[in-house]
Amino acid sequence: MANQQSGPTPLRATARSLPVALLRARDRVMQPYRAMLAQAGVSEAQWRVLRVLDEVGPTDATEIARNACLLMPSLTRILQGLEDKGLAVRRPHPHDRRKQLVSLTETGKALLGRHIAEAMRIHAELEQGFGTERIEELLDLLDDLARLGN
Repeated sequence: MANQQSGPTPLRATARSLPVALLRARDRVMQPYRAMLAQAGVSEAQWRVLRVLDEVGPTDATEIARNACLLMPSLTRILQGLEDKGLAVRRPHPHDRRKQLVSLTETGKALLGRHIAEAMRIHAELEQGFGTERIEELLDLLDDLARLGN
């Protein structure tokens, strides 16, 4: 049924709304990972932080927040949780005492090691169902979208 409102152009139908479509896609992509994360005993955000630390090594909170797509107040809480679990540690930055360096502990590395095969299997299933080339194209498009206005 068409929108009968007068005045400004109506919003797109929810089914064709980019924000809603992105949320649906995220939910679909994350669904199989959630069981793995529950088994690992970490949240989605904690897993992202662990992955960033594994990729870049010891780094400061600003870099982690940017790479893990987290706001600084959330990251502070997440880092505390990771420290409480013995998965990450914060130490004073050797050259800038105003900053802290965050790094994985051996326990954090071991947790990633225990679950990386499952994460790779889930990703392979997604590639098989959606197509490797289409995933790469989607990632490129999403990167372009994220850079809009920068």
